[in-house]
Amino acid sequence: MTRATFRVRRATASGRPPPPVPPPGLPDGNVRHMEQAWDAAALRAALVSPAGPWARLDVVERVGSTNAALLRSAASGAPDRSVLVAEHQDAGRGRLGREWVSPPGTGVTVSVLLRPGDVPPDRYGWLPLLTGLAVRDAVRDLLPAKVCLKWPNDLLLGAEQRKAGGILAEAASGPDGTAVVLGIGLNVVGTPAELPAGATSLAAEGAEAVDRTKVLVAVLTRLAERESAWRASFGDPDAHRLRADYRAACASLGAEVRVELPGGMAVTGMAEDVDGDGRLLLLGTDGQRRAIAAGDVVHLRPVDDRTGAPADG
Repeated sequence: MTRATFRVRRATASGRPPPPVPPPGLPDGNVRHMEQAWDAAALRAALVSPAGPWARLDVVERVGSTNAALLRSAASGAPDRSVLVAEHQDAGRGRLGREWVSPPGTGVTVSVLLRPGDVPPDRYGWLPLLTGLAVRDAVRDLLPAKVCLKWPNDLLLGAEQRKAGGILAEAASGPDGTAVVLGIGLNVVGTPAELPAGATSLAAEGAEAVDRTKVLVAVLTRLAERESAWRASFGDPDAHRLRADYRAACASLGAEVRVELPGGMAVTGMAEDVDGDGRLLLLGTDGQRRAIAAGDVVHLRPVDDRTGAPADG
């Protein structure tokens, strides 16, 4: 299991409920964003049981962090396959504690709660990887540009490999067992000049008439398909081609990379493969092979036609 991938929190049966939902309306009164507001009714009609695979879907205008809010809901007994969508989050987090910014009306900010009780916990490390693969599956249907992953689950678009999305997985242990919350951030509109350095969006890479509601329906539909197959195989990444599909999608494999590890250390080498636990297998410049469970990858020399021309990213 890629144990370092998860932040683990412990909760009790008396865990606090999530904070009250703020009243509708954007704090800055920006009407342009309201015109692009989520269609909550359409989301529920497409995604929530009995028509869809998800148990519950809530949409809020503003939240500190969708992951943090859904972890609190998990402690209060929220069901398996709960979804929380936010128009804006102002305390979002990425891997290694980095900030994830999601201006209102510009992207997808969503977290999902999973309780895969029949899957051995040492296979939970595949959840963030399969989530990244599901996002790629959905985005490939919307774009003419190249779409690939950087280990473990960053979504890269176009020949320049600009980042358009990321995923953070966190786990909470409580009386009901282990709950895993997966947060997804995806840039839908905006130009590279308007976004953080090295970032892009679906619109900037050629997606036309982007509808965020349709994008989210596609992402969560693909995620449910991938996760259901993984759960049915008790987490075996080879039973339904999960690992094979991930290898084909991951531009890090075969590339010269630098991996920035938790704690400030870094290692450089050739990314050779992912193992049965989803860890990155790195052949270091010192000749040693390492299995890396968590870290931030920088592509020093990308390879093959999955990614386009060499570029840092």
